[in-house]
Amino acid sequence: MSMYSGLIRVMERAARKAGGRLRRDFGEVEHLQVSRKGPADFVSKADQIAERTLYDELLHARPDWGFVLEEGGTIEGDPTKPRWIVDPLDGTSNFLHGIPHFAISIAAQEPKPGGGWGEVTAAVIYQPILDETYWAEKSRGAWLQDARLRVSARSHLSDALIATGIPFHGHGDFEEWSKIFAATGPQVAGIRRYGAASLDLAWLAQGRFDGFWESGLNDWDTAAGCLLVREAGGFVTDFRGRSEPIHSAQVLAANDGLHSKLHKMLVGALKG
Repeated sequence: MSMYSGLIRVMERAARKAGGRLRRDFGEVEHLQVSRKGPADFVSKADQIAERTLYDELLHARPDWGFVLEEGGTIEGDPTKPRWIVDPLDGTSNFLHGIPHFAISIAAQEPKPGGGWGEVTAAVIYQPILDETYWAEKSRGAWLQDARLRVSARSHLSDALIATGIPFHGHGDFEEWSKIFAATGPQVAGIRRYGAASLDLAWLAQGRFDGFWESGLNDWDTAAGCLLVREAGGFVTDFRGRSEPIHSAQVLAANDGLHSKLHKMLVGALKG
C-alpha cells in the first residue's frame, strides 16, 4: 500500500468499495434483477450500483474531473483537468452466469493542451473475487499489489498463448475475426477467450498471456489495460500498427518479441 500514489490510492479505494458489493451480489446472482439493453447484452442492478459507487467515490475525491461511464455516458468536467474512464463490471455475462471472472476498470486520461484527450496516466483493474489490484502509472511501471509486472519473454509463436474476444450475437465482425483466427490458430500454442478484456490485458502485462487481439470494444474496456501492458514492457496498437493512448475499435497487444510477428500475420490474414 505504501507504494501507491495519492491518485492510485483514490482509484483503488473506489474499486474496492464497489467490488465489495459486487462480491456480495455475485453470491446471490440468481436473485439479481436483470434487464436487456440489446441483443445478448445484459445490464444488472449490480452493474448500475457499482457504477454509482465508483462515480460517487471518484467525484468526491476529484470534484472537477469529468467521466466516461459505460452506463452513464460522458459527464463533462473542467476541460483542463483529467477525466475518469470507468467500466464498473467488465465481464457482465460471466457475472450473470456465475463465472467468477470479471473486473472493475478505472483509468485517468489527461487533456490535450489544444483540446481533446491524450495520454492515460493511471490505471486500476480490480478483480473482486480474488481481491487482486492491478495498477499502473505512467513511467512507474505496472504492478499487481506490490509485485512488479513484466510481459513474458516468449519470442516464438509456437510457444505463445494468445487471448481474444470472440464476436457474439449483435456484436463484432465474425468474418474479420475468423480470418485472424484461421491464420493465428495453427501457429501458436493456444488461443483463449475468457470474456473480460480488461483482465486479458492485465494477464498479458503479468506474463500469463503473450498476446491479445480484439475489435469492436469501447474505451472503458481497454483504457486501463492498454497502460498496464505498456508499463509492463509490451506494445499496443491497432491492426494497422498505429499507436494511440487507447485502443478499443481494434486492439493488438503483445510482448516486444511477438507484437511484430502477430501484426504481420494479422495484416496478411485481412488482406486475403
